[in-house]
Parts: sequence; C-alpha cells; structure tokens
Amino acid sequence: MEIPLKGNIRDYSFPKMLVQLNRKRVTGTLSVSMPHFTKKIYLIKGDAVFASSSYEDDRLGEMLLKAGKITVEQYDKSVEILKATKKRQGAILVELGYLTPKDLFWGVKYQVKEIIYSLFQLEEGGFELTDGNVPTHEVITLKMSMGNLIYEGVKKIDSWTRIRQEMPDTGIVLKLSEDPLSLFQDVELSPNDKKILPMIDGTRTLKEIVDSSWTNSFEAMKTIYVLWSIGILEEKKGAQREIKETPETVSFEDLLQPFAEEEEEFIKRVAEIYSNLDKLKLHELLEIDENSDTETVKKNYYRLAREFHPDRHLSASDATMIDKLTAISDAVTTAYSALKDDSGRAGYFRLLAKPAKKEKAAEKESDEEQFKKGVDEFKKGNFQGAVDLFREAARINPKKAQYWSYLSLALTKVPHKLKEAEDTLLEAIKLDPLNGEHYANLGLLYLKSGLTKRASGQFEKALKFDPGNIKAQKGLKQIRG
Repeated sequence: MEIPLKGNIRDYSFPKMLVQLNRKRVTGTLSVSMPHFTKKIYLIKGDAVFASSSYEDDRLGEMLLKAGKITVEQYDKSVEILKATKKRQGAILVELGYLTPKDLFWGVKYQVKEIIYSLFQLEEGGFELTDGNVPTHEVITLKMSMGNLIYEGVKKIDSWTRIRQEMPDTGIVLKLSEDPLSLFQDVELSPNDKKILPMIDGTRTLKEIVDSSWTNSFEAMKTIYVLWSIGILEEKKGAQREIKETPETVSFEDLLQPFAEEEEEFIKRVAEIYSNLDKLKLHELLEIDENSDTETVKKNYYRLAREFHPDRHLSASDATMIDKLTAISDAVTTAYSALKDDSGRAGYFRLLAKPAKKEKAAEKESDEEQFKKGVDEFKKGNFQGAVDLFREAARINPKKAQYWSYLSLALTKVPHKLKEAEDTLLEAIKLDPLNGEHYANLGLLYLKSGLTKRASGQFEKALKFDPGNIKAQKGLKQIRG
C-alpha cells in the first residue's frame, strides 16, 4: 500500500509506513499530531536519526527522572537554571555534575527512542510527511536500524485488535522473504522470540504457528507481526501443504547472526570495492565465473547482500559508510538481476569472451550511433542496455546535454538508480541551463522519490523557461491536489 504525504494513522499500518520511508531512503520529517501534542520523527536517507515532542512528559528532564538517572531535587534545580539561562537542560545537568557526558549521551538516545516507541501505541492521529526540515544541529543522533526500531516499538503495543486487523488472514502459509534486502535487516530478536522462527518453514499457516508457539498467542502474534511488517516474512503463494520446503539459500542461523569481520578490515574492503564500482564487471561483483551454476549465483548474492546490507553497519566509524554500502548493494543487486538465469549468464559470458572485437567496434562507432542504439534498446524495454549505450555516448561526447538527459531517463527504469539519475540530469542542466524539459524531468524524479518540495521547485523552474511544459503543469497540479 502506497502511503500518502498526509492522512490519519488509523488508516495505515504505522510500522509499514516507517518501512516504506526507509526503503525509499526519504529525508524529511514525519509529524503525528493529536489534539494536545505533536511528535516528530526526523529521517535522513530513510533512517530515523532524531525525534521531538511537544508533550511535556517527553522532555529530557522528565525522561531522565522517570528512568532514575536524576532525583527530583536535581531535576528542580536544573529547571530553575534553564528558565534563567535558556541553556539546554542536558548541558545544565552535566555542568552541575548530576550527569556525566556519557549519561547525557544515553539519555538523549533514550528520549528519542521513547518518543518514537510511543507513536506505535497511538491508534489514530493526523500524520504529515514533509521534505527536508531535518535538524542539523543535533550532536547526538540515533544510530539504530529501522528493523530494530520497529521491533521494540511493536513490543509496546497492547491492543490485540489492532495487531490482528493489520495482519493477513490466519490461514495463509508464511515463509522467509526471497529479497535479501528485506531478509538481512538488523533485527535483534530476544531469545524467546527466536524460538518461533523454526516453525516458519513454508508449510505452516499463521494460525498453526501461533497455536504451536511456546508463548501466549498475543506475544507470538506480535513477533510475527514485526517480521511481517518489515518484510522478513511473506506469504507463500499457492502453498502445497503436503510438500515441506526448507530454505536452501539461507538458514535462520545465517539470518540472525551478526556479520563477523573486523571493522578496520571491512572499511578497507568497502572502500576498495566502492572506488572500483565503475570498473568491476558483473561477474566480478558477484564473485562468480562462467562455470558457476544458478544455485551458486544465488548463494553468492545472498551472502554479499547480507555482508553489505547498510542496516548492519549503522554504527560504523566511517561517516560515509552507509552511502558506500548502499551503492555497493545496488550494484550487486543489478548484477544478480542480469546473471541469475542460465540464458542471461551464458549470453553475458559469450560477449565477455570477445572483448577486443567489442572494444574495436565501439571505437569506430560515433557518439550519435551509440545514442541511437540506446534509444532502440530503451524502446524494447532493455533499460540496462540503454543505460550502457547512453553512458558510452556521453563518455565520447560529454558536452552534449541530450545524452545525459536520456541516460537519466533510462536510469529511472533501473532499480535503485534514482540517485545516479539525479546526478546525470543535473549534468544535463549544467550543460543546457535554459531547457525547461530538464527541470520538468528532475521534478518528476523528485516526485517519484516523495520529495514534493524539491519537485515543486523544479516544475516552477521548468515553467519559467518553458511556460507550456505539460509535464511541469501536471506535476504541480498533482502536488497541489
């Protein structure tokens, strides 16, 4: 279900809302308003980094008092100084010696998590997603995977009716997801909750799993609800009850174990792969050769998807790590899409076996010929092929804006390439800044990403240079309703 920019949380699953924002790597603010307070979650590239609340009990001092970190006397003294100086209460508590900097760090993260967790318990309230507006002055930010955040939040829900309404029919058969990006999220299940997982074997219905669980039905349903909401579990279509299937590509042990690798060593490995992404061939990314069979390709893909999943490295010391991992994950997924079946893989290696001939032919072809071939491939629906041809045309003649514009269009048709599509379209605008069509296309790209304010700005620029631009007119009409 597509989540709108504005609505009421009673009409949508709050966990699935957070999952969708995370998958789309949205940067912005999700506000939830009740008659007497408003709570906000601030997201950067899909990860919740901070939260705020106008509810008095959500203030830092109150949170620390309830957590037993400060006394009432210390709380009152800090409030007295706060009113006189307007300093932040956390800084005052540290200056007075009531908290250590480490305690303050814990307190702020605790406050942010509790504000977010409280939203899971609301059964109604108006929500609105706005582009940008993320506080950049916060020194202490939350570094927690969306999967773990949802897991902890759902555990605080005490309404059976709500959980049941948001779950599918109890007669469906559940299985592990076949999407590694959903499968290998960082979710730290409790030892008790882990006991439920072996029962999800692709043959049991939701009801059978709940009825057979070691714990009470409500707690079992909450655990399954978390895994269903974040995409680790999915419905098994056309399930045959008499045939028992065991996942061959991944086990529950693989799913839950942290990836064991020294951070310094891993950072070097990521940096090396990231710096060579444009040079690495598809089979090199997947670490396969022409003798690899389909099962090997799939196993390698799952292993690499798990190793480079951004969720598993949110606490990395390298500030650019998440962006690098996202780019690597996207590249690995693209490689798998191209090489996962026998025919595609065989064709790829046949072409690879004649590199000299291919390079020689490419040298003879002009940028215009590469571009025309790209247009033909795009019309056929071969978007990755079109991307390669448009990219080659732009390499031969980088000063032609049209090549960059078409390259951007083709990239929007390839999974996880919207950021690269934006970069190439910005290059087209730099070369041809008075062309309204470029701005209109950029507006559509931002609209597709849920960045409505940016989209609106680009549509307005398009109409400034091209008042009759239909794309821009329709885009603004869609945004303004």
